[in-house]
Amino acid sequence: MEFRAEMRYLRVSPQKARLVLDLIKGRRVEDARNTLMFTKKRVAAPVGKLLQSALDNANFLASEKGIDVDIDNLYVKRAVANDGPRMKRIRPAPQGRAYRYQRRIAHIELVLAERGKNGEVATVVGENAAPAPAKARRRAPVAKKAAAKGKKKAAAK
Repeated sequence: MEFRAEMRYLRVSPQKARLVLDLIKGRRVEDARNTLMFTKKRVAAPVGKLLQSALDNANFLASEKGIDVDIDNLYVKRAVANDGPRMKRIRPAPQGRAYRYQRRIAHIELVLAERGKNGEVATVVGENAAPAPAKARRRAPVAKKAAAKGKKKAAAK
């Protein structure tokens, strides 16, 4: 089971947010919280709130749907910082000119999942499990097509 939280329109560049998110990817929730607490980046505080929100979502869904979720086995499965809209700004420049610059905005998504007792990733089995997607069938190789075209041309002559 996956539990997610999303923070949109955060006034930090996605590149700076990714530096902090890379620190917590794949870690247990408790380790990630400790890491964020002692990280000296401004974006660490909002990411900590987002992690707490995802944890609260896990608690809520566990109580609401009656799913047995062990909070100690949760880990950060995915942490992504995407671009948001950019704010275009103008800075005064010498001789009456203007320099344009952009203030970047990030959308951050955090996904928590549950690990099994031996460290393997837990999977959902039963009615709610989605079937594995079937591989697309490959078409005939190009060499066979070329041979077929050659036969047609020979027959036409």
